[in-house]
Parts: sequence; C-alpha cells; structure tokens
Amino acid sequence: MNIKNPTYKLIAVLFFLARLIFFIASPYEIIPGYGDYWNFYNQAQLGIPFLHFWTEFPPVFPFISRMIFLFVNGREIAYSYVLALVISLFQTGTIVIFFHLEEKLHLEKKGISRVWVYFALIVGLFYSWSYFDPIAVFFLLLSISLLLDGKDNPAALAIAAGVLTKWFPILVVPVLWKVRSIKKAFKLTMLVTIIVILVWGALYIVNPDLTRASLMSQINKGSWETIWALLDNNIGTGNFNEEINRQIPASANIVTGNPSLIPSWLTLIIFGGFGLGLLVRSKDHTDRWVLSFIGLSFVIFFLWSPGYSPQWILYLLPFILLCLPGNEAYLLGASMVLVNLLEWPVLLSRGYFWSLYLLIPLRTLLMILLGVRLYQRSIGYFEKNDG
Repeated sequence: MNIKNPTYKLIAVLFFLARLIFFIASPYEIIPGYGDYWNFYNQAQLGIPFLHFWTEFPPVFPFISRMIFLFVNGREIAYSYVLALVISLFQTGTIVIFFHLEEKLHLEKKGISRVWVYFALIVGLFYSWSYFDPIAVFFLLLSISLLLDGKDNPAALAIAAGVLTKWFPILVVPVLWKVRSIKKAFKLTMLVTIIVILVWGALYIVNPDLTRASLMSQINKGSWETIWALLDNNIGTGNFNEEINRQIPASANIVTGNPSLIPSWLTLIIFGGFGLGLLVRSKDHTDRWVLSFIGLSFVIFFLWSPGYSPQWILYLLPFILLCLPGNEAYLLGASMVLVNLLEWPVLLSRGYFWSLYLLIPLRTLLMILLGVRLYQRSIGYFEKNDG
C-alpha cells in the first residue's frame, strides 16, 4: 500500500471529517439511533466480559466496549459518542484499504473511482456506526489486502483478529488453499487456528461456565429474518429472549423462537458442499478471483445462515463495488442498501413484521443474483465478454 500517495490521506481525512461533522451537527439520538448501543452499554455495565457475564459476541468488541465504558466513567452519552468515533476510525481504515484494493485491480482507471461511491454509500449509513460490524469488516479487508500483497503472516493475524471480532472473516481461510502451496496454506491456517484457540482457551480457563455459555448462546437463538425463519414461523428480529440473565450461564440455553423445521446442520452440508465444490473446481486464482470468491462465500454463507441482520450488508458492499461492472455495481449496491434499510429500521422498528414476507424473498433474490454475478466474475466471464 503506497501510503505516500496523497489520495490515501485525502480519502481518510475527508471520510473521518465528514463523519465527525455529521455527529456534531446531529442530535444525540442519531448516534445510538436504531442500533445496538443499548445492548452494548448494558453489557459493559456488568463488568469484565467472560468473567462477570456471558456475551453472544467474540471477545474483541466486548473488551473494547468495556474499556470505553471505563474511560468515560460509565456516562452513557459519552460512551455512545466515543464508541461511534472508535468505530468510525476503523471504517476510515477500511475505506483506505478499499482504495488500495481498487488500485490493485486497476479499477480507478476505468471511469469514476469506486472508492467515492463506497464513501457516499457508507458515510451516512447508520449501520456504519450503530453496530460493531465495521470493525470486523476492517479486519476482513485488511486480511485480503495483506494476502494480495504477499504478506502472509500479517494476513493470518488479521484473519484471526477478524474471527475474534465476528466469526465471518473465517471465510477467507479456504481461499488460502488455492492461492498458496499446501504447506504454506496449512501453516497459515494453523496460525489462525492457534491464535483463536489460545484466546478462547484463556477465557475458558478464567471462567469456563460463562465462556461456554457465550459460545453456545447463538446456537440457541433460533432463526430470524431469513427464508428459514419464515418456514419456522419466527417473525421477528435477532434479539434474545427477554428472560435471559447474562450473569447466569444457564440462561444462555433459553431458546428464542420456534425450533428449526429443517436442521441447520443438514442445510450446512448442502451449502457447504456447494461452496467447496466451486472452490475445488476453480482454476483462475488472480486477485480478482480472490475477491470474487470470498464475496461469493459470504453470499453462500448468508443464504445458509438461519438468521440475517440488515447491517450485514456492510460485508457485501466492498465485494459488490470491487467485483461487478461499474453501473451494475452501483445499482445493485444501492438497491441492497435500500432494501436492508426498508427492513430495518423503516418497517420493523414500527412493528410492521408482516413486511418480512415481502422483504425476505426480495433480499434473497437480490443475494442470489449477486452470487451468480460474483461467480461469473470469479471465472472471468466479464473479461471474456468485454474482449
């Protein structure tokens, strides 16, 4: 990454400055907005994560949240502002990495630079600060950038950091086995695995009951906002059962929603096998393939997942804008953002849960379309037709 390039500094300064001005000029209610700050703050009040309470999140964010809570002496408004700024700092890094990836793919030479489209889509998008997913997206794109730059060990560290923030960046690991030798891929996979196991192992030693409850909590959550949720008649969001008590490990076993009509392990075999088959059959392992296939992996994962949260569009946007042809990327990216916003907060926050019967199939169709286009990009379809 050529950090001496003035454009990098310009993008970083403009993005953070725009976000800062937006925060200053907006009423406080805009900061927590419709996000999960209430949950983050309530958990931070309980003490040290995994020692005093269980949490559904991997350890990186709960500890960041607790440190912010202590830094502001528990003042909720100050906590919200500091957390929003910290998340915005991570996203500033993300937008710089995005521009680096755009340069590697030589996309900035083809019309408008896509980083400005990415900038426009996320700078005012409340998902980008009202949840902690931007931290995981930062580590996700950082790991891909380092991998494409040939910095394998730092890439593995970034993957591990991402997995310890949110499990999703583990989807980068299968690609290692295609772009590196078997010996090298094994070493990198083991490095990621060892780091993740060491962190979780340390937490388990400190408090095995709360750590085990944290790991099991999502399994008992049930389905939400997906085709599977409609089949299970779980018409609601991904919030936990109101009866849970995070200081009591056994409460993590309280089931939220109806049981799955189709077991997730069964659909995992089908979707996982499909993705593995595409990986094994792939022959073109260029930088474009790496980005396209990781993006496709996220689509397959989200289609399989029993639950879906609208802020997860943040994981897909970079791949949409970096992998698809210009106008199609802008249209599909904007469309998916709007559909997710329509879902939350526009309709569900107002209690219109009947809308899920319309929005979930629409979002699923858009995601399938995205998956098809990413697969076509991964096999060089666009280049062949352009030629």
